[in-house]
Order: sequence, then structure tokens, then C-alpha cells
Amino acid sequence: MSDSFAELYESNLQNIEVTTGTILSAQVVEIGQDWVTLDSNLKSESYISKKQFLDAQGNLEINIGDEVDVYLEALEDGYGCTRLSRAKAKQIVAWRTLEQAYEKEEIIKGFIQERVNGGFTVQVGIIDGFLPGSLIDIRPVLDPSVLENTEAEFKIVKLDYKRENVVVSRRAALEEQFQEQYAQQLLELKEGAVVEGTVKNITDYGAFVSLGIIDGLLHITDISWQRVKHPSDVLTVGETIQVKILKFEPEKRRVSLGIKQL
Repeated sequence: MSDSFAELYESNLQNIEVTTGTILSAQVVEIGQDWVTLDSNLKSESYISKKQFLDAQGNLEINIGDEVDVYLEALEDGYGCTRLSRAKAKQIVAWRTLEQAYEKEEIIKGFIQERVNGGFTVQVGIIDGFLPGSLIDIRPVLDPSVLENTEAEFKIVKLDYKRENVVVSRRAALEEQFQEQYAQQLLELKEGAVVEGTVKNITDYGAFVSLGIIDGLLHITDISWQRVKHPSDVLTVGETIQVKILKFEPEKRRVSLGIKQL
């Protein structure tokens, strides 16, 4: 991003001369039926529509005496009043938060909304973003529509304030979590240990067993001391079984399992 949004925001906060576009702190003086009266230490009190202080559920977010950030639209609007905007201030703060998360590569939460061409719309705070179909998951998702109207974690992969463009990746967040869980499981898996796993897939030469993050191979010759014609004769996909870790090669992510050795 060519202009640092955080720098623009900080310069506004530190601006000694109050000018149009400045972010100010104002105190809530009165809450009326349709308007909120604020004192921002300028020439006159200001009035902002009450709608700008409602959350997504329509609940009022403020109380009398609260200090809130507001955006200065005009010192003099032609009627002797200072014109302020709470909505614009919230928008600026929201963009600043996103830029910090983007620069630090932090995981953020968002709400997956409706499906659109090429992906989904995602609401991150009060900012609308885009989740491309290729960045939904680590593995292909057969029915992406199940993600609609659900909360998820993301990483921001593209941020352009001027174009109001935010692109997020659910896959990147999942990959980071996967690496953390994988590292933890590496410490837990030991050769000779007896663990519980779920039969994930059956082939002619054996079965793949999920041990959590890592999958292990149960070779057909290690299923039983008796001859097994086909693994499906004694195993079922989805079945939970106990297996012994015969060999573990962390650098290759390869785990050999056995049942007959039990």
C-alpha cells in the first residue's frame, strides 16, 4: 500500500491545528430520540444522527459522558454548527486496525456472508472484504455453501485503502494453525506408542489412519498375523481403531502403523 493508513491516522490525532478531516475526541452530552449531542471543545456543540451510534444488532453503543472518536467534516456548516461524523471515524479506525493486522500478519476474525462470483463476501468488523474460492481451505471443499453465515478466522493477503479493497484468506489461517498443531503432535508421537486413530481411506495395499493432524499408513501385512486378502475385509472407513507406531520419520511426515504388533 503506497500510503500508510496508520501514519495518516496518527498524524490526524497529533494535529495541533484542527482542520477538516481531523479525528477528534468528543464527549456525549445528550442522547435524544433521533440525535446525539456532543462536545468536542470547538466553537459549538455538534449533533450526529443516533443511527451512527447503533451496533449491527441495532443497540445503542454509548452513554452520556462517554468519550468517542469523531471525524471533523466542517468547522462551520453555514448554520453555525460544527459538523461531525461518528461513522467516518469508525471507518478510519477500522481500516487502521486492518492495516496493523496486515503488517503483523495476524489472524483476524470475520463473518462469511453470501456467495458471489469467485468466492464469498466477508465482513471484518464494519469493513467488507472478499474471500476468493481458491483461499477457502487447505483441501478442496465439495460444498462451499456450508460456510455461508458462519464466523471464521482469516489472514489479510491484500489491503488497499484507496480502492477500499480487502482480500482475506481462510486457508492461510488454517495453514498456520496446522503447523502449530503439527509441531505439537511431533512431540507426542513416539515409536512403540499405542495410539487411537480413525480409518480415513482404504487401498489395496493398506489403510490410511488419521492420528489427528498426521496420517499414518497401516500396511496390509501389519493388520493381522493371518492372511488378509483386502484391508476392507477387516476395516471400515470411519472406524476408530488402536494401532502401534512402528516407525516415525518426522522429516518425511511418514508414520508406519501396525495392529498385529499389539
